[in-house]
Order: sequence, then C-alpha cells, then structure tokens
Amino acid sequence: MTFDDLELDPRVLSAVKDTGYTEPTPIQAQAIPAIIQGRDVTGIAQTGTGKTAAFVLPMIHKLGQGRAKARMPRTLILEPTRELAAQVADNFEKYGVNHKLNMALLIGGVSFADQDKKLTAGVDVLIATPGRLMDHFERGRLLMTGVQMLVIDEADRMLDMGFIPDIEKICKLLPPRRQTLLFSATMPPEIAKLTKQFQNDPKKIEVARPAQTAETITQHISKAPNNNDAIKRGMLRAIIGSCEVKNGIVFCNRKKEVDIVAKSLNAHGFDAAPIHGDLSQSYRMETLDKFKNGELTLLVASDVAARGLDIPDVGHVFNYAPPPNSDDYVHRIGRTGRAGRKGESYTIVSPNDEKLWDAVVKRIGKDVQEFDNEAIQSAIEEISQRPERKKTKNEGRNAKRRGRQSKKQEVQTTEETNQVANDIVKPAENKKKTNRRYKDDLGPSFKGMGDHVPAFLLRPVDTTPTS
Repeated sequence: MTFDDLELDPRVLSAVKDTGYTEPTPIQAQAIPAIIQGRDVTGIAQTGTGKTAAFVLPMIHKLGQGRAKARMPRTLILEPTRELAAQVADNFEKYGVNHKLNMALLIGGVSFADQDKKLTAGVDVLIATPGRLMDHFERGRLLMTGVQMLVIDEADRMLDMGFIPDIEKICKLLPPRRQTLLFSATMPPEIAKLTKQFQNDPKKIEVARPAQTAETITQHISKAPNNNDAIKRGMLRAIIGSCEVKNGIVFCNRKKEVDIVAKSLNAHGFDAAPIHGDLSQSYRMETLDKFKNGELTLLVASDVAARGLDIPDVGHVFNYAPPPNSDDYVHRIGRTGRAGRKGESYTIVSPNDEKLWDAVVKRIGKDVQEFDNEAIQSAIEEISQRPERKKTKNEGRNAKRRGRQSKKQEVQTTEETNQVANDIVKPAENKKKTNRRYKDDLGPSFKGMGDHVPAFLLRPVDTTPTS
C-alpha cells in the first residue's frame, strides 16, 4: 500500500512525497481512511510508529473546506508536554505547506498576548497543553463551541501527568457532535474509561502489543559493582566512548541527575546539554533544535523527552538507570531504531536498580545481552581507587549551617525545658533570687521603674519647716 491508496487530498499527497515518504505505517494505513470517513478512532501503537501523521494528514485533508472564525478553532489537539505540542505544530507546517490553514500553539513559556492575537484572527488548528488551554478559556479569550475534531494524543502520558481531570473538563466544553480521536502507547483502565465516556463507537486500531520493543534496536546492559554515582558516571563515559555516537540521548530518572550527568560529560570532553521540566521553555526549545540540527551530540534528558519526540536519526540511547516505570523503558529506547533504522541502547544497572531492571525484563519478555569491555573496567578501577572526595565549600557551609541550626534548636529546646521546670518546681526560689539581685546590685528597687532609679528620688528629703 502507498499513500496514493488512502484517498488523501492531492495537495496533502504532494507534501508527503516532498518529505520522502511513500508507504504509510500500519497505524497510518488503518487510521487515515477511518478518520476521513468521520469515525472516532482509538489508536494504540508504540512510540515511533507514525501516530502523529496518522491524525495530522486526514485533519489537513478535512480542513481543506471551510473557514476559521475568530476565537473559535475548528480542530483541537491536546498534548501532554510543550515539546510534543511544538512537534505537532512542525508536522502541520510540513504537511500543510500547500494549504492556507491558520494554526495557534498554546503552551506555557510563551506570551499570552501573542497567543491571544492569533486566536483573535481565527485558527483552523489549535494545538495546546491542557493547562494553557484552560487559562485562555477561563479568561474568556477562547470559545470551543466550534470544534469539529478533537485529538487526545499520548493519552497514557496525560494520565501519568495528572491531566485526566482537565481532559474531562475540556471534553464537556466541546460540542457533543464532534469527531474524537485518541492515541496512546498503552491502554490502562483509566484511558479505556475515557474512550467509553467521550467516543462514539470508535474504531480500535492496535498495531503492536503494549511495551514491545522494536526489533531494529540492539539492547545492552552494564552492571555497576556498587551504588557509587561517580562509578556510574565513569561507566557511562566509557560506554559512550566505546560507541561511534553521531547523536544520542542519555536518560536520567531525576532532574538533579540530568544536570550532574550533563556537567560530568562536558567536563570530560563530550558535547552534551541537559533538558528537563525545570529549565526555561526557550532554553529547552533551543537545545532540541541544536540536537535535531546535528549541532549537539548528546542530549541528557528526563522523561519529558521520552515520549513522541520525532528525532528520526538518533543512533544511541543510554539509560543512566532503569526507569521507575517499566513502560518508560520502551518509550526511552524507542527514540532510536525509528523508521526501519538500526539503533542501540545501553542501560547501567546498579545493585539498587535490580528490581527496576527485573520489571523491565518481565515487560519486554526477553533477556538483554551484557556489555562489558576494558574501558568500563578501567573506569571502575580508576574511580574506586580515588581517595574520598572532599566536600566543596558550599557543601561544607551547608553542613556547618545545618549543624549550627541543629545545635541552636537543641539549646533552645533545653532552655525552654529548663525554664518550664524552674517555673513549676522552684517558683519561690526564683523570686527570692530575683529580689536579691536587685537589692545587691542596684540598691532599693522602685515599682514600675525597672532597673533604673532616677537620682532625684534618692536625694534626702528636706524636713525643715518653711516660714
């Protein structure tokens, strides 16, 4: 089958051919005809199977007729992250090059005024993250009564990120007679409930079982001898150095690890940059653009980049540790081996990671070959023989500060305890001591004067009678 067999608009077919694609993927071959016919579709396919084009192409085809109205988008696409939303926008620009369609991208980190300006002009396609979409709606800057087609993309990721309540709220604001498309890599019960609630007799398309890794990816595992992070970083550098890496993604489980690993790689001569949710939107987009354009070799990422990012030429994926969710392992390594290309993945497993790795092996249903060489062993031995690292000035200051605060709190607690004991057990004695102190040190005390006695009150009184 070719794209010519899908009865797409000739202008869409021309744009597809210009990109070099001739044959649709399984999800595209089954979803596109159903969408053109106006049916609701539930698409379940692993990452890298072409889900984005499966709804973008027929959407452009259907938008060829009609015209957008101010603040009333004709179609709505919901994405869990800014990066995915921006990527879908890129797809629309690429495949809609022969159409005069207006598009707005509603994501965080971008000026409200610029987005409002586009909405005022009228948009055919609105691509948004749930939070920013609701912000515009609640400000009265957006009407959703004209939406003819809704796409919920990466639905299981929406679930993981806690967006399902927002999705339900948005769906209730849309016209009941609309076409609803839902795409997901997996189908947990919560997403199945969502399809029953908001789709009408959907066509279910499943082209691969959940959490199945692509056959084009060669997987490796390297076991760390202990949980020392310095050794893990050394092993990572040795593994990367052993591969002919044109470009690759290093995945970490925590944002803090992303920054540390990226800094370590750069310090040892590797071209790497971090990307995670705490970085500014402009920096994240700039870093992704550099990686896509070949200006950056290694992208060190949290799972914000694990889903759906269309970077087709990634040759290697490195897992600094197995992910907490075994499904995310498939999504991570799915960044490589895309569109029939060969790819390689490497995962470092420390003793603390054994349970996570066992869950991955159970999920993918096969063993992974172990990768070890002299470079890795040399890195482990060299780092193991290093003397214990001294604390940096900041670490030392922080430790001292914590010690002072702890000591201060302990002293304060002791003083408060002693004070309570004194007040309860020896009130008379305390009073006696206080009176003695005033008498010995200050002479006679005067009520209401505190410790200070004005001199004129101490002068002798003249008793001589006046005439």
